[in-house]
Amino acid sequence: MPESAPMDGAAFDSKTVLLVLLGVVGAAFTVFWIAMLARARKRGERIAPSPYELVVGAITDFFDTLGIGSFATTTALYRFRGTIDDRLLPGTLNVGHTLPTIAQAFIYTTIIKVEMATLWSMIAAAVAGALLGAPIVARWPRRNIQLGLGCALLVLCAVLVYRLLWNEPTTGTIGLSGGMFALGVVGNFVLGALMTIGVGLYGPCLVMVSMLGMNPQTGFPIMMGSCAFLMPSASVSFIRQQSYSPRAALGLTLAGVPAVFVAAHWFESLDLVRVKWIVAVVVLYTAVTLLVAARRESKKPAA
Repeated sequence: MPESAPMDGAAFDSKTVLLVLLGVVGAAFTVFWIAMLARARKRGERIAPSPYELVVGAITDFFDTLGIGSFATTTALYRFRGTIDDRLLPGTLNVGHTLPTIAQAFIYTTIIKVEMATLWSMIAAAVAGALLGAPIVARWPRRNIQLGLGCALLVLCAVLVYRLLWNEPTTGTIGLSGGMFALGVVGNFVLGALMTIGVGLYGPCLVMVSMLGMNPQTGFPIMMGSCAFLMPSASVSFIRQQSYSPRAALGLTLAGVPAVFVAAHWFESLDLVRVKWIVAVVVLYTAVTLLVAARRESKKPAA
């Protein structure tokens, strides 16, 4: 686990405010989602997750905590068994991984030192990107989801391979200023918008942070804090429009939260390089199958 560093008084106060807001957002989302799940149950929908859906939640959020990301792996495991309709993938991924991601944000924001103005700004940019994208994506037909997610996963696969082949710097700044600050904010805005079509923010954000001259460790509170705030906002749109699978999303959450704390404890004992190569192969396979499915969908007669 990356070591923590002493924080000055102002930074500590700012960090405390961020953590309090994170707790408020998490509690509000939990109350809202429970109420909506109760409505879904009254409509006769099944909301109890299957054993497989719980296993998917545990596996994906375990590796998510280690910086690998959960969206691509969850998509691959769902499509392997046809767990849910492709059209419901973005909503299910965002809703189900929200609370595990909030747990991750608490852990890494607490233990890793990062300049708070940079952290606040990049989180706000990601949330703005998600708010603009989620209402649009929630109304997309299945073929658009397949095409968009397939292309996004190809890009993510390239990012994963790039990170594995490129020796990331182990030192750097803990904040941004000037032009680099502007690039970081704009970049995180775009990544926040891409979250709404099911492409994870983690991999691209870690690469961006390193390329901007920051210590790669600072990417953990930035990417997890960004997702922890943007995912509840984006998820509300998917839940209200019923563009997600309540059962599968609940499986991700119930098994994912405990997996986050297990992964945080065992962080230093895993061979992450080997795991990341496996994930890259899985991501590539999933992207190809989604694009093939989109092509087949386009050949079907219009309704």
